[in-house]
Amino acid sequence: MSADEKAVYLTFDDGCVPEVTPLVLDILLHYGVRATFFCVGDNLLKYPEVFQRMVNEGHIPGNHTFHHVPGLRVSVDSYIEEVGMTDKQIEKNLSGHLNHHLFRPPYGRFSYKQKRALSRTHKIFLWDVLTHDYNPRYTPDKILSIVKTYTRNGSIIVFHDSIKAKNQMLPALPKVIEYLQQEGYKFKTLN
Repeated sequence: MSADEKAVYLTFDDGCVPEVTPLVLDILLHYGVRATFFCVGDNLLKYPEVFQRMVNEGHIPGNHTFHHVPGLRVSVDSYIEEVGMTDKQIEKNLSGHLNHHLFRPPYGRFSYKQKRALSRTHKIFLWDVLTHDYNPRYTPDKILSIVKTYTRNGSIIVFHDSIKAKNQMLPALPKVIEYLQQEGYKFKTLN
């Protein structure tokens, strides 16, 4: 990214689910935006067609554990196993063409030992703009306000393509994209 270029990274956690992810993909397609999706492995197992559409439309997959486990509540070995199971689902659905391993810990938390073990095999990404779209008390306008207040060049913005976030996220996402485009931001994918 050059110094003159303004760019942000839209990311989505907790999918891919048929009730929400296709609607997100429709919005992204409408605006010509690509994003990074940190997927729960169990969802990939259940809904490979949703994952396939996401990849076919140029979005980047990442790993969000197999069962969305909180790292601080499980052993290092169990956590690494969860990540490995999800890697296998991603690779299976990509026909073995995965050339990178992206990871985001559920809730943004994991132990130092888990992080150290995963950093050998994965690029780990957190975020600097949390939209709180999973909170039913946050309106689409409140989510837009958060993005306006905290987004900077290079920001990683996290939304959730989950049933829990659906009612807040879907109306907010177009507003956020339009605002960022008006401000001159380009949308990039993590890699």
